[in-house]
Parts: sequence; structure tokens; C-alpha cells
Amino acid sequence: MTAQRTWRKSSYSGISNGNCVEVAWRKSSYSGVGNGDCVEVAVASDRVGVRDSKNTSGPTLAFGPRTWRSFLATTR
Repeated sequence: MTAQRTWRKSSYSGISNGNCVEVAWRKSSYSGVGNGDCVEVAVASDRVGVRDSKNTSGPTLAFGPRTWRSFLATTR
């Protein structure tokens, strides 16, 4: 399965200084395996974003890298 990247510009980009940040969302390899539940993850240097791939304009959870690594270690 090939991961598809969807780029999204930060809502804070270009407000006053023209600097832009984009984040690539990728769908979990476990998403859609029989039940239709889909999760996308975007990794940046200081945050990891998680959202529902069926509602990409909906709410996003953000975790620090250490918290995210701990979550992954616990769920594996």
C-alpha cells in the first residue's frame, strides 16, 4: 500500500510576514482495513497532528513528539 500525501497550508501562514508552512498528512496503514475507520497523521519537528481522514476540515489533535512516541510504543 502506497501512502498518499496531502499537503495543507498552516492557518497561520502568511498572516503578517509571508512565511508559509505546509504539513503532509498520511493515512495510517491500518486505516480502512474492513471497518472504514480512517486516521491521518502529520509529523512536524515540534508536533504530530492526528485527524479523521473522512473529515479533513474537522478538528485536529496535536501531540508533542515525546507523547506521540510513547503512544506508539504503548499501542504496538
